[in-house]
Amino acid sequence: MFRSSVMMAALSLASPAFADCAGYLDVEMRKLHSSEVVNLCEVAAGKPLLIVNTASHCGYTPQFKQLEAVFQKYREQGLQVVGFASDDFRQEANDEAEAAEVCYVNYGVTFTMLAPSHVRGDGANPVFAELARQSEAPGWNFNKYVVDGAGSVVAHFGSSVSPDSTELQMAIEGVLP
Repeated sequence: MFRSSVMMAALSLASPAFADCAGYLDVEMRKLHSSEVVNLCEVAAGKPLLIVNTASHCGYTPQFKQLEAVFQKYREQGLQVVGFASDDFRQEANDEAEAAEVCYVNYGVTFTMLAPSHVRGDGANPVFAELARQSEAPGWNFNKYVVDGAGSVVAHFGSSVSPDSTELQMAIEGVLP
């Protein structure tokens, strides 16, 4: 009994930054075209998020530029933008180097971009499985989920809603501290 209490205390002391993190964000995922792995609780750190499923060869790919502008506009107020590359709609580059070039070189992305993973169906990564449970699964690339600091989805926007749209900006401003 004592040993379990000591172990539980040690575990809670070991990760105080993640104590208030929504469980579905407590996952480690690899960054796009990198060996670096990030824990999304560390990225979020209780801050609001804009989570987007992306693809590098889609008619909506130019939204990367607007997503970066949104990140720059609101990051000082705490917003974190996280892009999840995915080939679920058959529009992602064949290799990560090409996808990374589209994001980082062509569109100047500085927000967190993650390596390709599934965002819908039975194989969806844990983040998108929970986003679908709370709202709806993405029907195409560039679905946008506004998530508050507690991890609750407060708004979902489809592909055709531009990141610089008034409605998306209002949803973001509604979750900022």
